[in-house]
Amino acid sequence: MSELLLELLSEEIPARMQSRAAEDLKRLVVDGLKARGLDVDEARAYSTPRRLTLVIERVPEGSPAVSEEKKGPRVGAPEQAVQGFLKSAGLSSLKDATIVKDEKKGDYYVAKIEKPGRAAPEIVAETVTEVAAKFPWPKSMRWGSSPFQWVRPLQSVLCLLGGKVVPFEINGLPSGHETRGHRFMGSGPFKVRNFADYEEKLAAHHVILDPAKRIATISEQAHALAKSAKLELVEDDALLAENAGLTEWPVVLMGSFEKAFLEVPGEVLTTSMKTHQKCFSLRDPKTKKLANKFLLVANLVAKDGGAQIVSGNEKVIRARLSDAKFFWEQDLKHPLGEMAGKLANITFHEKLGSQKDRVERIEQLAFELAGACDADPQDARRAAGLCKADLVSEMVGEFPELQGLMGRYYAEAVGTKPEIARALELHYKPKGPTDTVPREDQGDAVAVAVALADKLDTLVGFWAIGEKPTGSGDPYQLRRAALGVIRIVLENDLRVPLVPVLLRATGKILKQSLRKNEQVFAEDIAILSHRAPTAELIKDLLDFIFVGERQLSQKDKDRLIRVAREVPADLLSFFADRLKVFLKDQGKRHDLIDAIFSLGGQDDLALIVKRVEALDAFLKTDDGTNLLAGVKRAANILSIEEKKDKQSYAGPYDLALLKEKEEIALAAAIEAVKQDTVAAIQVENFAGAMRALSELRSPVDAFFDKILVNAEDKKIRENRLRLLSEIRAATLTVADFSKISG
Repeated sequence: MSELLLELLSEEIPARMQSRAAEDLKRLVVDGLKARGLDVDEARAYSTPRRLTLVIERVPEGSPAVSEEKKGPRVGAPEQAVQGFLKSAGLSSLKDATIVKDEKKGDYYVAKIEKPGRAAPEIVAETVTEVAAKFPWPKSMRWGSSPFQWVRPLQSVLCLLGGKVVPFEINGLPSGHETRGHRFMGSGPFKVRNFADYEEKLAAHHVILDPAKRIATISEQAHALAKSAKLELVEDDALLAENAGLTEWPVVLMGSFEKAFLEVPGEVLTTSMKTHQKCFSLRDPKTKKLANKFLLVANLVAKDGGAQIVSGNEKVIRARLSDAKFFWEQDLKHPLGEMAGKLANITFHEKLGSQKDRVERIEQLAFELAGACDADPQDARRAAGLCKADLVSEMVGEFPELQGLMGRYYAEAVGTKPEIARALELHYKPKGPTDTVPREDQGDAVAVAVALADKLDTLVGFWAIGEKPTGSGDPYQLRRAALGVIRIVLENDLRVPLVPVLLRATGKILKQSLRKNEQVFAEDIAILSHRAPTAELIKDLLDFIFVGERQLSQKDKDRLIRVAREVPADLLSFFADRLKVFLKDQGKRHDLIDAIFSLGGQDDLALIVKRVEALDAFLKTDDGTNLLAGVKRAANILSIEEKKDKQSYAGPYDLALLKEKEEIALAAAIEAVKQDTVAAIQVENFAGAMRALSELRSPVDAFFDKILVNAEDKKIRENRLRLLSEIRAATLTVADFSKISG
């Protein structure tokens, strides 16, 4: 076994590409070696701004010889087929093939192919050159007259196997045992023997090979400098990683800027310094307010201690912060209401209108959802009307990542109610699975209403125009929006029946598209509130949409009817799938969600989860396990007998035909359980409903132990089958047990 060391040295590789490139190099080389019969151990890959490095500690001396058989055509096959077989098998004539007897399908030829093993250096050279030629850079370039492409011009190739050079060329560059250190502090090319020698000599030439070590070095120096200035580092892992990708020998230095810039919100200054100069911000550890100092990461040890580097960065930072201060001051001259009026000039989607159209829809939805969130409806409407206004501000135009936050600052600057101002920032949350959600119990009920309205409008809108997520893509991040709705509802324990909300949102989009923005659509749609998706409700929705649309063609009406019917139902199914994924990640069983959704009319996410949790806890008890077995047994018997008799036994049984004490006891238990479970569910006491359901266990067990369902008397048999159907009916008040595995 020998160690393989590979380094591809080039001009600067963009920081954002380095980590992925190192993983791609490892994956492609290892897969290529294994595909060629070289069974190698685990590999390690590293990256710096100028090099990709791969080391595999245990590489065999060569690939083993392989003997395999290749099946050919039948005996007597056309000459063309025979010749093709001989060519593919590397045989000169049929004398070199074997005939296999097969009485059923006929005799056929088989060629035995012997493949000798190959030396490891030969395989390594072939693999590396192939990988280099097809390397999956997001962007690459050519230089000179060669068609070869790499992210930046290659400068050298180092490849050692067991300390010896593996000979090959990449774009005219021969492989060797030399590399170079730091661009400015290195002392020219140097030879290496193995990975340990390579890493040690790189360090001596001012290159830290491992990105994790460069990150740790930057972090340690930054915290030490901040502490020496009695300040605190504003942590930013992404910025740490980016600086590690920009430097081979990181040196952290401290600079400062004028205190006058601190009049601008701290997040603006931090974003400006990070975006333009990759600098870290510092703050007072007690007040958490930003300090007028920053940290930069240089890529060398300067002779003057970094004074000139700091001075140059301070000059650039001063110019950047001057721009930010100008944007801030200019934006303050324009109230958010004025900015909101300009949203008509920003297209949200060509089929869904402008941002102003969208805000009008969100206003209505937020107003309607406010009650469920314990928010003031007028505050929710006002916050929704301003929630996208900062998109036209100078600041967000420069730094899009500050949208929402700047809206809050601009609102606070003119004395807007705190809960409305906070909603402008928080309504974008959660932005990802690890992000927080706005919370009622933290005084952000208005933000909860606007956040729900924003995400629901997005989902309904793209569903209405047929832009749903696919298995290969989700360009509008609709899965994230649905997960955001789920998390907001569950973490705030909200009662939000989705179907009427989705119907109203669908109506708003269709109505607005019909009016072509000539006038604001009617606000009074209370007739659609808190009702099941019945035919009558659909009719009300369509009446609402079509009012005043006398010139609408029947074809367009039919299309809108289809959209109005399908969008809410399809979206509810989408929410069910997202909820399954969400609960599965928390260790919940997806079959239990199916058991609840199968009941029909289940569109309140918080109640669904409470039902699932109660059902999960119940099924973990002996009563739950045994009752599930009994219910499934009853269902199986019913299914068999109904299929055989070609009739359904659903419906009431005849009490007078119940003679045995076990069936009488079961009937009494069923009636009691029906009443108790319904009463418990009506007050959202799902644990109580499960306890009531557990009362069926003993009567069901006794019934199956003592009673013969398929009695000789036809009437008694049918009556007992109807009694079994009542077991199913009684459990259906809680869950569809047929959907539960086990």
